Amino acid sequence: MKDLDPTIQSFILHFGEMGSRWGINRTVGQIYALLYVSEAPMNAEQISDKLSLSRSNVSMSLKELQSWRLVTLQHLPGDRKDYFSTPEDILDIALTLLEERRKRELDPTLTLLRQSLLEEPKTDEQKHAHKRLQDMCGLMEQVSDWSDDLLRLSRSDLELLLRFGNKVPRLLEMKDKLSIMGKKKGG
Repeated sequence: MKDLDPTIQSFILHFGEMGSRWGINRTVGQIYALLYVSEAPMNAEQISDKLSLSRSNVSMSLKELQSWRLVTLQHLPGDRKDYFSTPEDILDIALTLLEERRKRELDPTLTLLRQSLLEEPKTDEQKHAHKRLQDMCGLMEQVSDWSDDLLRLSRSDLELLLRFGNKVPRLLEMKDKLSIMGKKKGG
């Protein structure tokens, strides 16, 4: 990796390794990390040079990132090359990832589960499997509804929800305590 600060290089390498755990290849993860920390948009040749990758590998990886809507294609005045950058807002990036993962993973699985549940089970084995599929489908539908709700929230409400996040378990504990106190009063 040419002329990269050690901290940035470490981030890029780590992101590449994490990419394979997230279902993308290492190169796609590294390119995304480089674009994310870059001050200015970069073209494929610059990316290839910085990361010591083949130009064709960079081009294929950029297409993958575009299909995920994680990079933006730009043209600079007087330059015929394509330049790429990532959205500035980390929350926009997170919401795009949520939407894309849902579309690529959750929705097809829900479709398969719903189709499978249309068939009436006949044997004990099928009844057991049917019950398990119902449980999984129910949970996945809840997650799907929850992600719909998240994607519909206003920016300010979403930020409030994120700040509120670690306080939710305490609120649920308070709700339980209030419920118990209400039962004691009434009973």
